[in-house]
Amino acid sequence: MISTKGRYAIRILLDLAEHNNGSYIPMKEVAARQEISLKYIEKIMPSLKSSGLVDSVHGIGGGYRLTRSPEQYTLWEILKLAEGDLAPVSCLQDNAPVCHRAAECRTLSVWQGYYDLTREYFSGITLADLECAARRRLRHLTISPPPSTVLPSYKTAA
Repeated sequence: MISTKGRYAIRILLDLAEHNNGSYIPMKEVAARQEISLKYIEKIMPSLKSSGLVDSVHGIGGGYRLTRSPEQYTLWEILKLAEGDLAPVSCLQDNAPVCHRAAECRTLSVWQGYYDLTREYFSGITLADLECAARRRLRHLTISPPPSTVLPSYKTAA
């Protein structure tokens, strides 16, 4: 299961992508927009910075910004960083010793398939994809009649 930490890491980086104007963005602004506790954000940001996903400046005019374009951030990269190993079973975790039951394990292929599907799915989605999806959703929420729609006119009796 993806924890709050992983979901929030995606939301924070997506917010930085959506509000990117080249300057550093204060986390209190992100916290307000995303309705996430600033204290919780402050626990997430150090790992995002140390991994090179964001850059930061302290003081007046400080904050965080992305180090790459939104197209270069996959959800898999973000989730793996925030969550750690995402393998569904311990024997598939990175650097796990070979399980003594692997040769006769009848469920290992199921877990491997699930893990592969999950990795492929999240590796195929970028922050830019989420930005585009949000813009499309907003356009669909704006309801206007199609241009060919003509409303009938009614005459009232005087």
